[in-house]
Amino acid sequence: MTDKTPSAVRTRGTIHGERLVDANPHIRLSVASVELPDGKQFEQYVFRMPRCAMTWFSTSPGERLLLIWRHRFIVDRWDWEVPGGYVDPGEDGATAAAREVRKRPGGGPRSVEFLLTFQPALWSADAPQDVYVARGADRVGEPETDEAEAVRWVPVEEALEMTRTGEIHRAATVIGVLHAVADRMR
Repeated sequence: MTDKTPSAVRTRGTIHGERLVDANPHIRLSVASVELPDGKQFEQYVFRMPRCAMTWFSTSPGERLLLIWRHRFIVDRWDWEVPGGYVDPGEDGATAAAREVRKRPGGGPRSVEFLLTFQPALWSADAPQDVYVARGADRVGEPETDEAEAVRWVPVEEALEMTRTGEIHRAATVIGVLHAVADRMR
């Protein structure tokens, strides 16, 4: 712990157990019995999802991003987003990232590098999202059926505006756009 890291003792809660509600290969829903440091106890729904790999695919640093147009039925909206999907058990994240780029937009990256991991809903979910940067594009075919309605290279300035207008909504895509903007400033 550095001198900038606050003590973790005063606010650390304890999970005394979890009761499984339902599970499938993509999500595990449970109810956790939680106790706060002040003795308050409650139950909290917990969602656990497998690691995902999201890939922002760029031409030269910060020029254009490869985005796919997909309908997200849970929120009933269309979204321009970076390709991504689940990392299979025992699979390397970079391998999953490259696979998802080939599968969804139909392109093959020449290189894939890890950027960061984020948790989109840490208050109630454990759903690690790894973000990768892919560079160099080799077209390997059309997107698989049901994977993308459209595929488009979007200039970074336009993608940034799309985050402001809500055309880009997915957190991994927003992170990719902001990283591409930062990449241009280097």
